[in-house]
Amino acid sequence: MIELAAHPCGVVLGVKAQAGARRNAIMGEHAGLLRVAVTAVPEKGKANKAIINVLADALHFPKSSIEIVAGETSPQKRFLLCGANEEQLRTVLERLLAS
Repeated sequence: MIELAAHPCGVVLGVKAQAGARRNAIMGEHAGLLRVAVTAVPEKGKANKAIINVLADALHFPKSSIEIVAGETSPQKRFLLCGANEEQLRTVLERLLAS
């Protein structure tokens, strides 16, 4: 199960990033983190921007409301989804991972 944390501005989502992958995609779950693969290389924030794009598309959430709050240079990252509801996000994640 993906770990979500309540935040005064929304919900914090843990991500296990894989930069330099063959394609941009949600790859499943790993140790409570959402696995996200991106083709971008991990330099100058390119992979982080690509992860935000993948999250926005997969979760149907505006890119402008997603920001990285921890792990900028680490494969394990935390993203804040501003304005997100924890229950709704969990439902979307469960559907996404089931397909």
